[in-house]
Amino acid sequence: MTLELFLDLHSQPCRAVYIFAKKANIPFEFKKVDLASGQQYGEEFGKLSIVRKVPVLRDGDFILTESIAILTYLAEKFATPDHWYPMALQQRARVNEYLSWQHKAIRENGSKIFWFRAMVPLLTGAPVGQERMDSAMEDLTSALAVFEEKFLQQRCFITGKDISLADLVAIVELMQPVGTGLDVFEGRPSLSAWRDRVKKEIGASLFDEAHQVIMNVHMLPQVFEDNGMLELMKPQLKKLFN
Repeated sequence: MTLELFLDLHSQPCRAVYIFAKKANIPFEFKKVDLASGQQYGEEFGKLSIVRKVPVLRDGDFILTESIAILTYLAEKFATPDHWYPMALQQRARVNEYLSWQHKAIRENGSKIFWFRAMVPLLTGAPVGQERMDSAMEDLTSALAVFEEKFLQQRCFITGKDISLADLVAIVELMQPVGTGLDVFEGRPSLSAWRDRVKKEIGASLFDEAHQVIMNVHMLPQVFEDNGMLELMKPQLKKLFN
């Protein structure tokens, strides 16, 4: 039975899983879950995962949620090239260290910028207050400094000379604010050089394919208007940000 991956490429973790599976030549069936239309709240997806989030992996009767768990499962099941998730104890620990840290740093702060710049104005009809936006930018800037100074340093990639799952998870998160027009790489030559190396290792075509939807995030207002999700999400978002 073909392995199935339930994904929406607007999601950073979904892009990481998609890119890894494609780059590693892992056979899978792409099952699109349209988050913009609320498909994750449907009965069928609820049967698959009560978490109602993507990505989800189904391998026969085995169902797995959480992107990091999915990435490491794929690496181990399909014996992907060692550099992705190294067998060497300390190199693997370095990958795990970044994957553990990034949730409350790069991911949380990059996602907040994405929501503040792209989603909140759309759903509330008003921009995020300048003080709140400045605070979010300050948090992201601090996280980027730690990423460069601790995790990247002067290395080509996080673990050294080869790309790993850590780099893959990092790049998809950093592309999220870029999709809103905020170039987080501008003025950061080391970070920009790292991005270029990651993109080259992934392959420009696959990289651009995976990020196409997020680079066209300006189309979401019409999508929400057409499918009625705009009115459904407004009350929820106002509770979060008021």
